[in-house]
Amino acid sequence: MVSSKISKFILFAAAIFISGCQGLLFYPSKEMVRTPADVDLTYDDIYLESADGTKLNAWFLTVDEEVEVKGSVYFLHGNAQNISQHLASVYWLPKQGYQVFLLDYRGYGNSEGTPVLSDVLTDINAGFEFIVNHPKTQNKPLYLLGQSLGASMSGYLAGSQPQMRDKFSAVILDAAFTSYADASQSVASQSWITWLFQYPVAWSMPDNYDLIDVVDKISPTPLLIIHGKQDNIIPYQHSQTLLAKAKQPKALLSYNGGHIATFTDEGNQQLLVEFMQRYQKAKISNK
Repeated sequence: MVSSKISKFILFAAAIFISGCQGLLFYPSKEMVRTPADVDLTYDDIYLESADGTKLNAWFLTVDEEVEVKGSVYFLHGNAQNISQHLASVYWLPKQGYQVFLLDYRGYGNSEGTPVLSDVLTDINAGFEFIVNHPKTQNKPLYLLGQSLGASMSGYLAGSQPQMRDKFSAVILDAAFTSYADASQSVASQSWITWLFQYPVAWSMPDNYDLIDVVDKISPTPLLIIHGKQDNIIPYQHSQTLLAKAKQPKALLSYNGGHIATFTDEGNQQLLVEFMQRYQKAKISNK
């Protein structure tokens, strides 16, 4: 009897899990736990519209007047929380001379709507159009920095849209995954409840927005791939596969650490700055 109940529960849970697979890509939080002002950063609180009119919230971290502006970073966060939590990954960049534009996708933080992959990709494009035309980014290097889901989505857009790729001085992808099927299979295999359903889950994932299909097209824009060797969410092998397919110029930054723990380490911060300085040639205009 107990065994029968457990079996029914697993089947029920799996049915829900599989039917809502794309929804499992996104875990938004509406609660804003801090602002940049709480960590002594100056910033602009920005609202912009996606292509369908959905209102999106973003922060633009500015550089203090006594610091030379070396460039700007368009930052795309992972699938959970919102920009108030992910601020921890980039708060240190303004002191290094880099402005940072952090976008919350629809459904996250103060952004309206409900996240669906195709719609979130249009949100990223809307954020790109905003920052590339911002007066403070003109004639300075512009870098793309994505983490986890944000890396895979923004990397896909950079690889599939030359008009985006060509505006960046470099593309930086931290803990990106090869495909949504591979990523979902990795996650499902980690739980005894979902282990049996890792392949059905993978088969139900979208396959028309995969980074592995376009990572080679990010070239000739320089590409830096970053991954922690102890990442237990997106296995390190994903970045090895992406690096193998990517074309030059490309580089890998690997470190001993977990998922998107990159910039808790000051050494990794310095390595990122050195990479951006190596490829700091600005486009004549970002517009």
